Amino acid sequence: MKVRVEWVGGVAFCAESGGGHRIVFDGPAEFGGENRGARPMEGLLAAAAACSAFDVLHILRKGKCAPDSLAVEISGERAEREPRVFTAIHLRFVLRGDVRDSAIERAIALSVEKYCSALAMLNKSAAVTHSWERFPSLDCPPPTPPNKDVGGV
Repeated sequence: MKVRVEWVGGVAFCAESGGGHRIVFDGPAEFGGENRGARPMEGLLAAAAACSAFDVLHILRKGKCAPDSLAVEISGERAEREPRVFTAIHLRFVLRGDVRDSAIERAIALSVEKYCSALAMLNKSAAVTHSWERFPSLDCPPPTPPNKDVGGV
């Protein structure tokens, strides 16, 4: 695996993966940042969330119970002193579809505790926690409203 990071002005950098995909990072305004991209630590959180989301989706698909949609909201708390590593990370998985609770719980636990390489590294300095929420499939018909007598007066 190889990534090249190149300075593109101010305090912004463009990272290019071995596959040719680009991500722009920028620093905070107080250091000359111009909001041209994510902060590097935001990128680290995004990578961890994407890594875990990939695992969860793969595990659910393998079990033939893929969701209609999947999103991960991730937040992190950092140490007050340099190096300002993450000390706490929370992932909130939001799924839509008719997936069994037990399948969701198993897939998330396997990802967070075993398969996600990014979280395994972050877990060395941060307490990693997770939660999840599932919403019904959009393909489900809406509930039938109760019958009302709409006769004339």
